[in-house]
Amino acid sequence: MATVHHWTGLEARALRLALRLSVRAFAQHLGVGVRTISKWEKLLATTEPRQDTQAILDTALARSDTAVHLRFETFLSEAGRHGQCSGRRITSSGPRAWEYETWTDDLDRTVVALSRQNFAFADNLLDRWLTRFDPADLDDKGRYLVARSTALMGDLQRDQGAVLGPLSAQHSYAGARSLFTQLDIPRRIAQLDLSLAVVAEMSGKLETAARHYETLAVDDRLSRRDRARARLWVGTALSKGGNNDYAARVMRAATREFEELAEPDDWSVAHQKLALAHRGVGDITQALHFIDIARSTGTTDSPMQQVRLDTAHGHILLSDPATRDDGLHVLDAAAKLAAKFGLSHQFRSIEGIRMTSEGALGPRR
Repeated sequence: MATVHHWTGLEARALRLALRLSVRAFAQHLGVGVRTISKWEKLLATTEPRQDTQAILDTALARSDTAVHLRFETFLSEAGRHGQCSGRRITSSGPRAWEYETWTDDLDRTVVALSRQNFAFADNLLDRWLTRFDPADLDDKGRYLVARSTALMGDLQRDQGAVLGPLSAQHSYAGARSLFTQLDIPRRIAQLDLSLAVVAEMSGKLETAARHYETLAVDDRLSRRDRARARLWVGTALSKGGNNDYAARVMRAATREFEELAEPDDWSVAHQKLALAHRGVGDITQALHFIDIARSTGTTDSPMQQVRLDTAHGHILLSDPATRDDGLHVLDAAAKLAAKFGLSHQFRSIEGIRMTSEGALGPRR
């Protein structure tokens, strides 16, 4: 929730608008005179309420609900950048402390929204801040928040399948990396390098992605968990390129790392990747063994992970003519879930698996 460290007529007017009250009704709400409110409205940032009235305004804001707080923050930010004062434009000195706090909270909400594939909500939260400030006008904290917001926008675009182009994950990740480079934050730069390697893999540049993953798997700028993820993704890229034996060895090393780190979700994902690597070499028994482990231990409250699990499971079942119909049924369910949540990249992958299956075994009867 927003807080105001020092009230002026500008903040008071933003609160009145947020409460959707007339000047007279707002005066009654606060218990002050109509003339006082009119003075605030006229002079805005050049006038300050008395100390006792500041406390009244604090209480009125604190007792307001979330919707009022959101409107208050929006009106105040717009007024600070574009408002009028005695017929002249007010020059903003940049975001205020409460805006940085709200921005940080919105980024936390964005992470949760992305984990649930609530893309519309995440996009609204990020767009609210990325369109509000020019990074050149911000201090280091503000530029850090822009960089984080831009990186999360890249995650959103990646999950929606927008991998390349001007409005894509690659573009956003590169922009975020540039900002973190200016701020000299090596860990964040390395994380963006990892994200860009994922983009390379998703766009079919498997050898390039594998080389980048190999470098990042031993990069001390990254946490031990991120290095293990890079090692796992080395295996993923190799497996997609047909080098399944070596891929499986690399993945098993990453799996052991996740076990030592007590990261159950990553451990489960690693088994899913191992299952696909064994499918690639024709070992369906081991593939089913590992996918069963992944399905029984993986988190399925995320639509993305459910689609990935079902896609891997269906792909493995399609490899055996005896279980082909079961595989197609599983893929049908995965495709419907992918379409429902706008997971374009996963949907295209499912369609590609279906087409490959029809080419190898003939059309479904």
